[in-house]
Amino acid sequence: MLRLFFLGESGVGKTHFARALHQASERANEAFIDVNCSAIPESLFESEMFGYEPGSFTGASKKGKTGLIELADQGTLFLDEIGEIPLSMQSKLLKVIQDKEVIRIGGVRPKKVDFRLITSTNQNLSEMIKHGSFRQDLFYRLSVISITIPPLRERKEDIAMLAYYYLQKFNEKYRMRKSLHPATIDKLIHYHWPGNVRELQNMMERLVITSETNIIHPDNLPSDIQMDRTQKTDSLLLKNMKGKTLREAMEEVEILWLRRAVKQCKTTYEMAEFLGISQSNVVRKLKKYRIKLKPYQHL
Repeated sequence: MLRLFFLGESGVGKTHFARALHQASERANEAFIDVNCSAIPESLFESEMFGYEPGSFTGASKKGKTGLIELADQGTLFLDEIGEIPLSMQSKLLKVIQDKEVIRIGGVRPKKVDFRLITSTNQNLSEMIKHGSFRQDLFYRLSVISITIPPLRERKEDIAMLAYYYLQKFNEKYRMRKSLHPATIDKLIHYHWPGNVRELQNMMERLVITSETNIIHPDNLPSDIQMDRTQKTDSLLLKNMKGKTLREAMEEVEILWLRRAVKQCKTTYEMAEFLGISQSNVVRKLKKYRIKLKPYQHL
């Protein structure tokens, strides 16, 4: 039973990576069972994952139910948001991984299962282990091969490719013939994408539906994407400086840069080089604004 563990921020595309691995494997013709662990109520988790025998509890179907683990037999089981699995269920999942068999609720005969297990999370499981909300032995069982998926802002080369992929997908879905202007692609590449791939996907669907022309221009984009980082910074600075004199505004900028220098440099000589001014000027300004050096720093 091959086990892979994806780490990454919410929306980076962990499900897409899991599905791509399944489709490229020898199990591609078998089931891919995608389970969002955070979406299953704790009271239903055991019956959904392990299934149950007929009449095993009040309200149970007379035919019984096949659990998601059984459905993944010979295929791939993808457990997204693994950190949300109830602590009481973690030991049962660990046993399935160890013994490669599952027992339904109300059942006595174990059934052998063989599946590729892929899990993912955006949580710090090491911290959860320290606080007793995640089993350490399960963590070690899951993380045989750990892969960290970088956020989209660190994968600039993927942005255009993903934008065209979703453009084609939603053109087909809504029977449109939209295309992206080169300047629009440039804006997308320079945006920081806090919502990662999921944000890009949702935005492309909205653009395909709402843009009035077949060519999607930069002015069709949300204002946050239209405005580059320099413009945002300038806008924020002007907003913060509103009602202040030029001298007051310049002093605030000086304080900001001096504090940054104190944070990054070890001596006032290094600060001088960082700021592009003389060392004596650095010392004078530190005294003027009453900015203290850290204990390990010196003049």
